[in-house]
Amino acid sequence: MRFSKYYVKTLKENPKEAEVVSHQLLLRAGMIKKMASGVYSYLPLGYKTLRKVENIVREEMDRAGAVELLMPVLQPAEIWQESGRWDVMGPEMMRLKDRHERDFVLGPTHEEAITDIVRSDIFSYKQLPINLYQIQTKFRDERRPRFGLMRGREFLMKDAYSFGVTREDLDKEFDNMQEAYSRVFKRCGLDFRIVDADSGAIGGSGSKEFHVMANSGEDELIFCDSCHYGANVEKAVNVITNLPKEELKEPVLVPTPNIAKIEDVVANLGVEIERTVKAIMYKDMVTDEPYMVLIRGDIEVNEVKVKNLIDTIDIAMLTDEELEALGLFKGFIGPYGMDLKAKGIKVIADPSVTEIPNHTAGGNKPDTHYLNVNYGRDYEADIVADVRKVKEGDTCSICGKPLRVARGIECGHIFKLGKKYSEPMKATVLDENGKDIVMEMGCYGIGVSRTMAAAIEQNNDENGIIWPSAIAPFVVDVIAANIKDEAQTNLAEEVYKNLLDSGIETIYDDRNERAGFKFKDADLIGFPFKVVCGKKSAEGIVELKIRRTGETIETAKADVVATVKELMKKY
Repeated sequence: MRFSKYYVKTLKENPKEAEVVSHQLLLRAGMIKKMASGVYSYLPLGYKTLRKVENIVREEMDRAGAVELLMPVLQPAEIWQESGRWDVMGPEMMRLKDRHERDFVLGPTHEEAITDIVRSDIFSYKQLPINLYQIQTKFRDERRPRFGLMRGREFLMKDAYSFGVTREDLDKEFDNMQEAYSRVFKRCGLDFRIVDADSGAIGGSGSKEFHVMANSGEDELIFCDSCHYGANVEKAVNVITNLPKEELKEPVLVPTPNIAKIEDVVANLGVEIERTVKAIMYKDMVTDEPYMVLIRGDIEVNEVKVKNLIDTIDIAMLTDEELEALGLFKGFIGPYGMDLKAKGIKVIADPSVTEIPNHTAGGNKPDTHYLNVNYGRDYEADIVADVRKVKEGDTCSICGKPLRVARGIECGHIFKLGKKYSEPMKATVLDENGKDIVMEMGCYGIGVSRTMAAAIEQNNDENGIIWPSAIAPFVVDVIAANIKDEAQTNLAEEVYKNLLDSGIETIYDDRNERAGFKFKDADLIGFPFKVVCGKKSAEGIVELKIRRTGETIETAKADVVATVKELMKKY
């Protein structure tokens, strides 16, 4: 491909709308163009990279034994109502009505659609297990689309769905998809981590996320370098060291005027923060049922764990008015000295609380706290479960070494759905005894367009993008330093042809522009290698420049193809 014939429009300055590096560089490099908030056109350079990521995904899915199909974007409300998600998914669903006032949705995901297909075609256990996938545009009406392709309202996704007879079928395919996804991200040349994750609105009993590591990532990841444990902060666990046993003392109510914050309580009462208990009041956003969550004073509550524990869509902290209605006082709430059951309050205690002897807690009266409160003797919880947020330096629950924190961009997610959709939608088969059994499902998603953006977040410098060779729009950019020098242009044409004939995707910058202008465009767009035909062209010598390292190698024209092929394995 010749640059003069290609559709490329680069920008010198960062567009004001672009907040993150990938958004800035995709726009500046002429790879995408905004049509509306969260909606982008893929221009030729961007589309080439998108297709490369897509093809890697497709090849690895096929290799893993999955079968490709294509389902409608437009889905009737009935199947979503049947699964119970029509009223659960909320305003992010792109809903519309046809001319007959029938409800439809532009598919944000396809669990219902695939289950509807399979239940009408698969009747016997002999037809299972099977895994079906598609690569298709999805739609989600984000409240605030941002970061370009990272969080848009329209995006390209690969979604796969497995169906089996037994839990063993599901576990086997889950592991198969984990291996396939690992191959995808390795082939894309990306540094990634697999972490335990919350299943969110998709549901199911277990899930893992695939994160492309980048400081700009939205997700906080907890991991251990020693044993390779990893989890999204929403799901992460740690080990808490219990305080030594001691003789239990009697509770004492002490005045703490205007001392509501835990740090001030510790300072004024002279107690260790590890011996304090915070009480945070939440409500179930579906039922309005109040919950008191108890956690050690130096630990934060993980609200996702609380939400999952009580099996609700969302929770929220009680407002001052709601606390007042329950006879509670902000900053002075505790589990002792009040009939919580009479007020309809359920208590959730993190295990960090139950082993603290003689701890300090709110007095349930303004400007007061209790000393020497003890779990089991003075109060009990309705639920004892891990609801704590893990942080840097906490102890790994597997090997006991310190945990680390990093940021990542979620580009893949695999779920064990079990019977979450197959049961309400009556997706059953006959087993070997002729008995109806509900199919076990899994679902497996990769954000194709998001992976493209995440690759830039991980691979860039002050000059622009640094594409890994596997997903670069063109691997080599051939440049004649002086377009008016016949020896340089002749050599450039020859090298260009040789590279194309060898199967290496190459663009020849034949524009009548200064060499510096072309070099800047090449670095901005991120071609892995530049082949510059300059002053030694008459001798058949070119300069081969490596984008990632900045290194320049003088190479004879006869060796260019072999040298590039060898470098492609590394970069």
